[in-house]
Amino acid sequence: MRKRFPSLSALSYGTHWPTGKRIAIVASAVAVLLAIAAVVALLTGGGNGHQAPGAAAPTPTGSPSSTEAAPKPSSGTGSVPKPPQIAEPVAYAKAAAQMLWSYDTRTTSRDQQLAGMHTWMTDESVYADWASVSGQVPDPVLWSRMADQEQHTTAGVTEGHFPSAFKQALADDPSAITEAYIYVVTVNGKQQIAWKKGGGGAEERAVTLAVQCRPSHDCALAAIAPSVTQ
Repeated sequence: MRKRFPSLSALSYGTHWPTGKRIAIVASAVAVLLAIAAVVALLTGGGNGHQAPGAAAPTPTGSPSSTEAAPKPSSGTGSVPKPPQIAEPVAYAKAAAQMLWSYDTRTTSRDQQLAGMHTWMTDESVYADWASVSGQVPDPVLWSRMADQEQHTTAGVTEGHFPSAFKQALADDPSAITEAYIYVVTVNGKQQIAWKKGGGGAEERAVTLAVQCRPSHDCALAAIAPSVTQ
């Protein structure tokens, strides 16, 4: 049997949850806005969320610092697509998840990947948790190994929805969302991964995102939750 290298579970990203501050800023905002313990637990990592089957988080291998700044996009954003002009949270979250699960080390440097991802973020710093997003990208050494193997992925999204806890929070207090307009959306899909010499495979993916969609404005990514909830 041909040995797969790099390992699909070790070198793919999109399910690695950073262990730093996570999304404390967004968590506190949602706690105030929604006042629902289940939602707060989701966004602080204290809930009973779960990952999709086959999407276990890889062992950390020198993850970037939680305070890593977004690289300047002066060198371009490589294969990272531009954020769509969408004003509906589920549709935007599905596009963001597909972006997070897709990358091409053959044409895109790590700095370009980060710069491209940063363009999807909300510009309201009080709600933006860049650390939770940048923490999905492997450290420079691992990215270099991936590039040596010409690793690249494509992704497909099967569905996106508001988790039940978030829907219940909105039902209990519909006006609570009107302060920050941050929506919690879970997206499910599949990631296809390939590298040189015919290596490759596929894995199911799931992610829970915090998306900001103010009225009369396009949506933007606020954070990635540390665990997935359905």
